[in-house]
Amino acid sequence: MSKKALTLIFSLLGSLAAGALGGLFTASSVSSWYLELNKPFFNPPSWLFSPVWTLLYLLIGVSLFLALNRAKSIIVKQNLVLLFCVQWVLNVFWTFLFFYLRSPFLGLLEIIILILVIILNITYFYKQRKLSAYLLIPYLLWVIFAANLNLAIWRLN
Repeated sequence: MSKKALTLIFSLLGSLAAGALGGLFTASSVSSWYLELNKPFFNPPSWLFSPVWTLLYLLIGVSLFLALNRAKSIIVKQNLVLLFCVQWVLNVFWTFLFFYLRSPFLGLLEIIILILVIILNITYFYKQRKLSAYLLIPYLLWVIFAANLNLAIWRLN
């Protein structure tokens, strides 16, 4: 198997693993506690979250793959993976705080940090390959939407 193919597999599986791990934390509350919360009028239907996140995780994985393939040095590649991992951990940690700990307030504080790290990722990935950065924009927009939803849920409850 070629190095590029292995990089693509690593990038996609690494990204999708965030969704799988986050799903474990979400499962504990999505069919009980979350249903009982007051939600704003703009709360999407529950069935929408899974396909949206799956698509976003695929875009994130492809973004990492493209940036890694364009990087010229091992240091740049290590920084790309490090930023990706920080973003990955923060993404999973939000589901832990919001759903597992059932804390919209802590989730709100954390998601603000996640947004800043995504912007940092976009900036750094842009330096490697513009398309790589552009693929992260839907993710950023969705997380900003999720932050607004998180804020509204915290305020309503």
